Amino acid sequence: MSETEHQLAERPTEREEEDYSLDPRTVEAILDAVDAGDAAAIDRLMEPLHAADIADLFEQIGAGARAGLLALWSRGIDGEILSELDESIREEVIAALPRDVLADAVRELDSDDVVDILEDLQEPQQEMILGALEDSDRAAVEQSLTFPEYSAGRLMQREVVTAPEHWTVGEAIDYLRGDVELPDQFYHVILIDPRWHPTGYVTLGKLLSSKRAVRLKDITEDSFRTIGVREDEGDVAYAFNQYHLISAPVVDEDDRLVGVITIDDAMSVLDEEHEEDVLRLAGVGEESSISDGAVATARQRLPWLVVNLFTASLSALVISQFEGTLTRLVALAAVMPIVASTGGIAGTQSLAVAVRALATRDLTDANARRVVLRELGAGLLNGVGLALILGLAATLILGEPMLGLVLGLAMIVNQVVAAMGGVLVPLTLEKFKLDPALASGTFVTTLTDVMGYFAFLGLATVLLL
Repeated sequence: MSETEHQLAERPTEREEEDYSLDPRTVEAILDAVDAGDAAAIDRLMEPLHAADIADLFEQIGAGARAGLLALWSRGIDGEILSELDESIREEVIAALPRDVLADAVRELDSDDVVDILEDLQEPQQEMILGALEDSDRAAVEQSLTFPEYSAGRLMQREVVTAPEHWTVGEAIDYLRGDVELPDQFYHVILIDPRWHPTGYVTLGKLLSSKRAVRLKDITEDSFRTIGVREDEGDVAYAFNQYHLISAPVVDEDDRLVGVITIDDAMSVLDEEHEEDVLRLAGVGEESSISDGAVATARQRLPWLVVNLFTASLSALVISQFEGTLTRLVALAAVMPIVASTGGIAGTQSLAVAVRALATRDLTDANARRVVLRELGAGLLNGVGLALILGLAATLILGEPMLGLVLGLAMIVNQVVAAMGGVLVPLTLEKFKLDPALASGTFVTTLTDVMGYFAFLGLATVLLL
C-alpha cells in the first residue's frame, strides 16, 4: 500500500466530512498506482467511487494515464460511467474499451443515454454500439436519431410506464407488480386512451397512497403537459424549470405517445446551456474542456483573439487622433486607461445580467424598455459616484482640479455607454437571430474602450488646452 493510500486509510472521518467530490489525494494515489502498474491498488481505490466521480477522474488526468488506468482496472467502464463522461474524452475512452466490455456497458443504459452517447461519435463507433444492442432497443435508438439534433426526440427515453385511462389504482398496482419490465427510474404512470394519446399522469406517491377502487383519472396531476417530439430541447428545459415538472410525455405529430423526458435530462440541458453561455462570453468556445490539449485549446481561442486584435485597433485609432493633446499633456497618458478599464467592467456586469435574462426568457420585448431605462439610471449613478472619487483624487494627489473634472465627466459618459451597451448589444443580436452570448462581449468591450478614450481625450482637448 502506497504512502498516499495509508494517509487515506488513516483519515476516514475527514473523508466523510468532505463535500461530495473527488478527493485530490485519491487522484494522486490512483496515478501512483497506475505508474507502478499496481492493479490491486487501483481496484481498491476505485471501488468506493461514484460513477460521476470516476468520470471526473478520467477528465482530470492525461491521455496516457487514462489508457493505463483502463488497462489495469479490472472492473472497467460500465454504462453509468460511460453516460457521465464528458463528450470531449468519451470517444477516446470508447475506442480503448474491448468490444465485449462496451457491449455490456451500453446494454445497461436507457435509450436516451445511448442516443446522447451516439450523437458525439464517428460512424464506425456508432455502428459498434448499435450492434451491441438488442434488436428492439436498436430500433428505438435509431428512430430517436432520425429526429433533429437538440430536439425533444433526441432527449426523450423510449421506456415509458403507461396505463389505460379507465383503470383503477388496484389494476395499475397489480400491473406494475406483475411480469412487466419497468425503467430503473420513473416518476409517473402516464394515462393513455385507445389511440395512445396521453390524457394525464399519476405520481407514484399518489398511486400508492390511494385506495384500490379509486379511478386513475380522478387522481391525475394538474401539472400534466405534453411536449412535441420536434420541440427544441432548450424550450423543453425552460418548460421543466418554469412549470416545476418532474417528467413529461413526448408526443408525435398525431399526438401519440412516443416517449418521456425526465427532470434529470432537462436539468442537464439547462446546465449545458448555461455552461455554453459562460464559455461563449469568454470567447473560448462551447467545446472547451480541461482535458483538451494545448493545440486544441489554442485553436478554439485564437479566432476570437484575432477578432479582438482588430477591434482593439479601433481604440488605437481613436488615441492617435489626439496625439497633439497627449504630447502637450503627458499626464493624460497615465490616467486615461482608468476610464476605459472601468467602463469595460461596467459593460461586462450589465452584459452578464442581460445575456442571462435572455437565456431564461426574463428579458423580453414586453419589459425591454424598462430594463434599458434601469441600466441607464444605474450607469448614470455609478458614473457620478466614480466621477466624485476621481475628481477628488486628481485634485488632492495630482493637484489638477481641471484634470479631475475631465476624468469625472468622461467617467460619467463611459459608465452610461457601458451600461446601455451591455443590454442593447445582446438585445440587438437577439433580434437578428444571432447568439448574444457568442458575440456580445467583443462588441461591448470595443464600445467601452473606444468611447472611454474618445470621451476622455475629447474633453481634455476642449477643457485643458
